[in-house]
Amino acid sequence: MTFTLHLKSCPPSAIRSLILRKKPNIRNKSNMVAGLRPASVVVLHRSLAPAFEKFCQTNSGPLPLLGRSEPGKWALPALGTVPDTRMDCPQFHKYEFGACTGSVTSLEEYSEQLQDMVTFFLGCSFSLEGALEKAGLSRKEPAGHGHVGAYKTTVPCATIAGFSCPLVVTMRPIPKDKLERLVQATCSMVGEQGQPVHIGDPGLLGIKDLSKPDYGDPVACQPGDVPVFWPSQLTSLEAVSGHKTPLAFASAPGCTVMTDLTGMEAPAECLTPEGTPEVHHISQDPLHYSIASASAVQKIRELETIIGIDPGNRGIGHLLCKDELLRASLSLSHAHSVLITTGFPTHFNHEPPEETDGPPGAIALAAFLQALGKGVSMVVDQRALSLFKKLVEEAVEQGVLRTQIPILTYQGGSAEVAQAFLCDDRDPKRLRFDHLVAIERTGRAADGNHYNARKMNIKHLVDPIDDLFLVAQKIPGVSSTGVGDGGNELGMGKVKEAVKRHIRNGDVIACDVEADFAVIAGVSNWGGYALACALHILNSCEVHGRYLRKATGPSRAAGEQNWTEALPSISKEEAMLGILVRHKVRSGVSGRVGMEVDGLPFHDTHAQMIQKLLDVTTGRK
Repeated sequence: MTFTLHLKSCPPSAIRSLILRKKPNIRNKSNMVAGLRPASVVVLHRSLAPAFEKFCQTNSGPLPLLGRSEPGKWALPALGTVPDTRMDCPQFHKYEFGACTGSVTSLEEYSEQLQDMVTFFLGCSFSLEGALEKAGLSRKEPAGHGHVGAYKTTVPCATIAGFSCPLVVTMRPIPKDKLERLVQATCSMVGEQGQPVHIGDPGLLGIKDLSKPDYGDPVACQPGDVPVFWPSQLTSLEAVSGHKTPLAFASAPGCTVMTDLTGMEAPAECLTPEGTPEVHHISQDPLHYSIASASAVQKIRELETIIGIDPGNRGIGHLLCKDELLRASLSLSHAHSVLITTGFPTHFNHEPPEETDGPPGAIALAAFLQALGKGVSMVVDQRALSLFKKLVEEAVEQGVLRTQIPILTYQGGSAEVAQAFLCDDRDPKRLRFDHLVAIERTGRAADGNHYNARKMNIKHLVDPIDDLFLVAQKIPGVSSTGVGDGGNELGMGKVKEAVKRHIRNGDVIACDVEADFAVIAGVSNWGGYALACALHILNSCEVHGRYLRKATGPSRAAGEQNWTEALPSISKEEAMLGILVRHKVRSGVSGRVGMEVDGLPFHDTHAQMIQKLLDVTTGRK
């Protein structure tokens, strides 16, 4: 017989009385408990206790450790009154050398072995019901009316002394227009533990079929719903199984013991406007949303405003689209391997024909991506290969770049060739690069030519790197960003109609090739600097950092010092511009060889811009 309990109407004493009976069919769901807090249990040999405790502390999202017993002792005073776990848990799984060899309703028959074992109490998945109600969402029951399904992912938990396992998550379908309301409700009610670790396509977690959970019963998504995933304490079952210890016990899915603890309190910083999480859509194919704190988002919006000034009076204000810098930086923050391109050969009567706008911004972004541990490569025109290799070598010597980055070329040929360049063995599921960035890179116009601002055709100096951006639009999982200051740069096809209407010669020079994100800046280098600064802000944001690491592993805050050192600075950008001058690279507007970009002097204009960006980024403004 299965008991259906309406626990919201029962006092805690009545709930405890029901649980104390050894009824294997009673399931204690965290969303059914009133006045008591559920906990799952893991019982391991005492020799494994230090390692498992550290494993839980390191992977606190799926394994929030409430406490542990001493060997052979079952009371846990730190938790208040906790029932004898040998009697109260309706069902345990028994593990022998990693294999689940059965289920038991009591551990009394293992009393002798238990004298050398330690009990760990883990906080269960928090109750979503209150947050759902606060967000105005109705509860959706699992298809089998059991406990909500959980899924093994391909996300690895941090390994500690032999404990290694994949993250397990639960999923709830949420209408897309209620996503932010739900995330903020969960944060305000239960703090960090309430924040989801993934919003969007389950395939990005390695989940192939939502209708087939590894534990429990599925909850169906309806049209307009977005799958939202939270870490699950069922990760502990994978950890116990993976360690292959001779004997261990763990609470079966859906089964808990009860503690007298109330719900987890939300940390104060999460309840402030600055700590409130915001949800932002960053990809449609595959569907993907990201999260960052309100304070981080506001800083990035300030960066976007700062770089959006128009020193050349070109009319770029008409091209600006809100939050393109934010969405581009969020997408880059999730990327693993980034391909950057630059090079605008506007000075076709000189050698080299490149200008000083573009390479500094590209290398500044590459430097910060390196600091984040991401793969970074650069693709340039074949005729400029030698120049860019020298620029990168000297950037490393001058401390602008930490290490060398690969410099590639692309000669084109067909869409298949472009796909082969972006993917290993032409397989779109094996990406070499998952984000493309163009910074002041000449872009193909509607007639197939490339034009500078004066309508001069420079196609003869350009390789078909545009094709990579066109093919990327058709490969799921590859995003792209274009940074420009005039509308004829690669990626500006996203705003081409505004370019045609508002930019001088726009009807001819407008780039026809789109990027997913179009970052508009008064000088394109500023866009590269701003992307690096935005990445620093995001990766220093605990809300975003936890989402990035899926609540597993240690906080990434320890790398913040190295990140700060990797930011663009006045001294580094002055050194980079000096390198370009030594190689006779000219200013874009004036054509002069000197310490200027787009006709604007470095010390009076660009240095001030860099300092403004740094002040916002580091909080010194």
